[in-house]
Amino acid sequence: MSRIYSLFFALFLFFTAVAQPHPAPYTWTYSAKKIAGDTYELHFTVNVNSPWHTYSQFTPDGGPIPTSFSFTKNPLYTIDGKVKENGKLLNKHEAVFGVDVKYFNGKVDFVQLVKVKGNARTNFSGSVEFMVCNDQQCLPPTTEKFSIPLN
Repeated sequence: MSRIYSLFFALFLFFTAVAQPHPAPYTWTYSAKKIAGDTYELHFTVNVNSPWHTYSQFTPDGGPIPTSFSFTKNPLYTIDGKVKENGKLLNKHEAVFGVDVKYFNGKVDFVQLVKVKGNARTNFSGSVEFMVCNDQQCLPPTTEKFSIPLN
């Protein structure tokens, strides 16, 4: 009888250890930098731990989920241009997708310019959808919300 209890206890420990969530292989930070009287440079920065990588906004159709931003409309500011990418961009043909993909290892800084109307104090909010992979697997696409104060 004690062997059966020992076996059940060992199985319980094994499944408990396997079921523990692993920390995400990435972290996002968000900040605003005032660059002129009414203009802010917004930074959406992701640090991806090796051996993981994340994809460019400009990854072609048929490939992995590209990074994309969705911004909440707000009458107190206007968005100036498109989100720019700053990081070491790599290109590689991925046989599993059948396309050339564009991706980043390590740190990527996505930058968006915003012009605030008048002396308004508001938050710039929205979400980022992204995907991280390594050479063996991909995590499911994730959407993360953000809110950045514009003072």
